Amino acid sequence: MKKLIAVLSLVVALPTAALAADGADGSCGVGSMIFKGQSGVGPQILAITTNGSTLNQMFGVSSGTLGCTPNATVKSNMKTAMFIDGNKDQLARDMSVGSGETLAALAHLIGVQAQDQVAFNRLAKDNVARIFTSESVATEQVVAALREVLASDATLAHYQTAL
Repeated sequence: MKKLIAVLSLVVALPTAALAADGADGSCGVGSMIFKGQSGVGPQILAITTNGSTLNQMFGVSSGTLGCTPNATVKSNMKTAMFIDGNKDQLARDMSVGSGETLAALAHLIGVQAQDQVAFNRLAKDNVARIFTSESVATEQVVAALREVLASDATLAHYQTAL
């Protein structure tokens, strides 16, 4: 019986630790409220464990309480970073001219609406040197710079949260 409990604890802990390490802080629920503002793997694990063990996050999402929003959008910033990492050269070229498939795909990934596409392309073109500071710029730096560039534009600032 002790072995079964140990195995079950491990099975529950591993996915929780993996989610915490990936930055999946739960974003709402009692655990997220208790550990709000704290960073690092420890508080994230505790927030996720609290939410998961008490099932309060499901209640919060369905009722719109505990800091949860029932109609919120599930986002994956990692998907965008992976896209940028795999397409850096082409993305830099597309940004330099203000158009292209790779730039359009990035806009789609971060949810740029059709009415904002022209402004997004122009902003990317005007700031390509700020976003791609060198040929060997790290993906994290590209993402951070793109986030800053978007934040500086009143029309497009709300898209920075998708990065």
